[in-house]
Amino acid sequence: MHHALRLPATVLAALLVALPAIADERPSPEERTRIEAQLRAAGFQSWGEIERENGGREWEVDDARHTDGRKYDLRLAMDDLREVSRRLDD
Repeated sequence: MHHALRLPATVLAALLVALPAIADERPSPEERTRIEAQLRAAGFQSWGEIERENGGREWEVDDARHTDGRKYDLRLAMDDLREVSRRLDD
């Protein structure tokens, strides 16, 4: 006889709701204000989506347009918003 692992439906539902939130969490309004100030200080004029990545340790900023005219995908450290990586977005 096959015995499956049984979890209460409420636990299962909570996991299904929590996992996507961890993977693609957007910044709060306060976090967004800090991130955008840092981006402007680094010479960026506009950007696309900002999401929490890498286990919640970094912010990923898509399509950040720099004053050099190029577009980059960035990763910023969660704690101090230092630039962790910059990849040219073709």
